Amino acid sequence: MKHILSLALVFACLFTACKKRTDSKNQTDTKLSYEVVFREKPAGVYEKWSIDEDSFEYFYEYTDRGRGPKFSEKITLQNGVIASQTISGVNYRKVNIEEKFSSNPSTVSWSNAKGDGEASYNASSLYFRFDGTPAIYEILAQNLIESKNHKVKLYPEGEASLLKKYNLTLKNGESVQLISVKGLDMNPKYIWLQSNEMIGKIDGNLHVIRNDFTSERLNMKKLQDSIEIDYLKQEATRLTHKINQTLVIQNVNVFTESGGLLYNQDVVVENNVIKNIYPFSKSKTLNKEAQVIDGSGKTLLPGMYDMHTHNTNSRGLLHIAGGITSVRDLANNKQLKKLSKQFNTNEIIGPRIVTFAGIIDGSGPYANQRNVVSSLEEGLKEVQVYKDLGYQQIKLYSSIKPEWVKPLADKSHDLGMRVSGHIPAYMTATQAINQGYNEIQHINMVFLNFLSDTIDTRTPLRHIMPAEHGAHLSLQSKEYIDFVNLLKEKNIVIDPTVSIFEDMYVSQVGEISPTYKPIASRLPVMNQRGFYSGGLPKSGYKIERYAKSLDKMLEVINDFYKQGIQIVPGTDGLPGFLYHRELEMYAKAGISNSEVLQLATIKSAELTETSQDYGSIKVGKKADLILIDGNPLDDISNIRRVELTMKDGNLFYAKELYESLGIKHFK
Repeated sequence: MKHILSLALVFACLFTACKKRTDSKNQTDTKLSYEVVFREKPAGVYEKWSIDEDSFEYFYEYTDRGRGPKFSEKITLQNGVIASQTISGVNYRKVNIEEKFSSNPSTVSWSNAKGDGEASYNASSLYFRFDGTPAIYEILAQNLIESKNHKVKLYPEGEASLLKKYNLTLKNGESVQLISVKGLDMNPKYIWLQSNEMIGKIDGNLHVIRNDFTSERLNMKKLQDSIEIDYLKQEATRLTHKINQTLVIQNVNVFTESGGLLYNQDVVVENNVIKNIYPFSKSKTLNKEAQVIDGSGKTLLPGMYDMHTHNTNSRGLLHIAGGITSVRDLANNKQLKKLSKQFNTNEIIGPRIVTFAGIIDGSGPYANQRNVVSSLEEGLKEVQVYKDLGYQQIKLYSSIKPEWVKPLADKSHDLGMRVSGHIPAYMTATQAINQGYNEIQHINMVFLNFLSDTIDTRTPLRHIMPAEHGAHLSLQSKEYIDFVNLLKEKNIVIDPTVSIFEDMYVSQVGEISPTYKPIASRLPVMNQRGFYSGGLPKSGYKIERYAKSLDKMLEVINDFYKQGIQIVPGTDGLPGFLYHRELEMYAKAGISNSEVLQLATIKSAELTETSQDYGSIKVGKKADLILIDGNPLDDISNIRRVELTMKDGNLFYAKELYESLGIKHFK
């Protein structure tokens, strides 16, 4: 395997526009350049220099609304594996990162976000960095292909395996390979190669494509999407258990719409409908043809609602495993209806999307990039487009001009659509509500209302300023009381997503984020490592200040709830697990466990106008159910102990779903 990387680079340069770089010592080396595309817009660059046949330097940077990583990296190879490596720069949240790896014939050692460590040297093992450039994917791909069993042990922990290799021909006639890799993340990672040289890596909205293949990027994405969809369809077939007979969940405790429990009940399901609910009796004779599930000591809940999601084909399975059967999608592409149909028919496992919110943002350097308009007229047309697509809600984003809000809201309301979103820059929440908002996304947007309308909240200041000043908000102040009265008067809904602010405000580099601590050890290696990257940069007094601001956010959420303002539980992040944390945070704020579960079920069903069929367990309603091992009314964290989910006449076992993603079940 020696010199694979350097030989591949030389081969690629024979046929591509490689450039020469001369450094201060007049050494000349060869460079390959890649374009970074984020949400279909050029966002940055990835560059790779061959210093000699075993040594390489890399640079990687892209921007996302003021955020984004910037890394320099040096790697020396020995027989195709990393012998030494240094990484420096800032991560996505602009936290400083320094990472090192070195080896000798007996040991390897590293220093990364998790700390220092060492292990015995293994000539075939590969160090997989915590954060850095895409270089590791090329090196890993080469090692997986060369390995006899197509597996590679990773330092500090984990193992990657080659799931499949596809030989493909692009529209330009070039023969290329696409490999899928398991063991790094919950879903397979895909790496594009030609002659063992990485030509691209497409990961959701983030695309890294070598310059001589940029014209083929969309074709590559289409091919990869097709392969991903086929994989997910196969998984859906394998993991779905059709309910083709009467099903009885026996001797189970049933969570009621009023927030209590009916103990020791039998729940009978026929044709995806709750047929009967009656007290369990040991002497009762059940239909011999019925499928019986033992519910002893367990709690039956309605399927839950995540009220702030951004769905992809690969995320749906996590929702179902976590007991979430219905979601609102609060910004996506205009092909969302297709994905919704795939979820509803179980072509791909996923939740039903009960609310479609179409995003509109103004142009500018911090634009969201999903649906950007340059004028009010364009914005008004987009409102109509979303209405014609069957969307029920418009979500406005941070770069919308304040003077556009009222006409956009008026148009939306005229069409029977709700209006929600971020509060546009240079505007307060009070102003946005008075101009037509029905709902506010993210609790930080509430806190910004009490600071200033001069803050450029298109930038990360929308997170930093509430962290710096939120702790000082007085719930007895006139401005706060006036704002609460406005929320009540206008019947405004608050979508806090407070768990993402816990991660931002409290987590520190090198320490596992408290947001993910309960589940980190169960997840694949790359997911675990992300939990050590820290939140917003903070040191000194800011550590305590930011934590107190988070506490104040919880205090406000509890006060809102007690005053009758509707709170909706949503995540805007990792499906399932982050939702469970969101519910835990509401309980920590002071809302009772019973009321938290009502927010997650019947209250969300009522807001989304789906309560006729979903949101509670009643005879005649759809059998949209989840079985919990334990009682979440006693301990809200038991909501994490989902054993099975029933949706649309299908039965899903959480253990099987999680194992398919490389996640350990709670048992």
